Amino acid sequence: MTPTVRTISPEEHLAHLSSLRSASFLQTPAWGEVKTEWRHESLGWFDGDRLVGSGLVLYRQLPRLKRYLAYLPEGPDLDWTSDRLADQLAPLAEHLRAQGAFGVRMGPPVVTRRWSAAQVKEGLADPAVRRLGDLTPTVREPVGARVVSQLTTLGWRPQGSDEGFAAGQPQYVFQVPLAGRSEADVLAGMNQLWRRNIKKADKAGVEVTTSTGRGDDEGDLKAFHDLYVHTAERDHFTPRGLAYFRTMADALGTEDPDRFRLHLARHEGDLVAATIAVRVGAHAWYSYGASSTEKRDVRGSNAVQWAMLREAIAAGADVYDLRGITPTLDPEDSHAGLIQFKVGTGGEAVEYAGEWDLPLNRALYAAFDLYMKRRA
Repeated sequence: MTPTVRTISPEEHLAHLSSLRSASFLQTPAWGEVKTEWRHESLGWFDGDRLVGSGLVLYRQLPRLKRYLAYLPEGPDLDWTSDRLADQLAPLAEHLRAQGAFGVRMGPPVVTRRWSAAQVKEGLADPAVRRLGDLTPTVREPVGARVVSQLTTLGWRPQGSDEGFAAGQPQYVFQVPLAGRSEADVLAGMNQLWRRNIKKADKAGVEVTTSTGRGDDEGDLKAFHDLYVHTAERDHFTPRGLAYFRTMADALGTEDPDRFRLHLARHEGDLVAATIAVRVGAHAWYSYGASSTEKRDVRGSNAVQWAMLREAIAAGADVYDLRGITPTLDPEDSHAGLIQFKVGTGGEAVEYAGEWDLPLNRALYAAFDLYMKRRA
């Protein structure tokens, strides 16, 4: 039977997410509250009266027109193992068209390839290797391959970028598998430099505390943001404003008290590193980070990462996700340092299916696509 798609309440949406082992925090009702510049809606897929899928849709309006790009970041949460994805995606397109969408963008939460930390390390050291794709993956995921094949057949268009970070969510991430592993197992899987830096931070007296960033803890969020702005100035990226992080802490933390957590590493009272961790079910993320230029030798960044990993293990998480990397393995590339830092955790580089577009109004979609390309 082809499922039906209709709007559901945030409570129904959360009930479905709670039945899943893993779902992206970008697909929670709370994330719609964070993205204030978008209209949002929770959708449910129903087999009769049974809720079998869910998704958060963000609607971005075109200037002067009541037409929208409908975006499902890292979603929706469906049965992606199905060989009949058309039965699930056709009613989605029909619903979104009725809502005034001229196009749909989604990011199926399915993995296509994985590379071990050892492979990535060897690739970084091999002058003949320039990209992850130059290496034979440790694992090719058949579900991911089937999803890509079906989407192509159904007329969806891949939006991945081969250079740098794409405009949407990252297609390549670095993750540390945690299922069935103890703290000792994870620590042993790290490289020697990471283990040494964790010990060095401990010996130097670095202390890591956690905070909700809300209510009485709002001062901690301001301290994080001050350090984050300092990091942005040093590393030459544009920081988000404090109001964004206040909204994020309030929305995610109100939805679930374990959803949003600040970690603050201090040395002799000085804040040397700070991070935001997010967790949905058994999937934990390192979402944002900041570090001081001073006192780099006390290794606050390693200490705070280890604290987040330990917290994820204690919570029974299956994976600790360090979020985006680029596919470059060229040591001369400006992004190479990021993957070198993350590979020390002993995890794996992971390629997702990426983001895909479906034009619903070809003329409006073509105009929008041209506009986005000119902006880029």
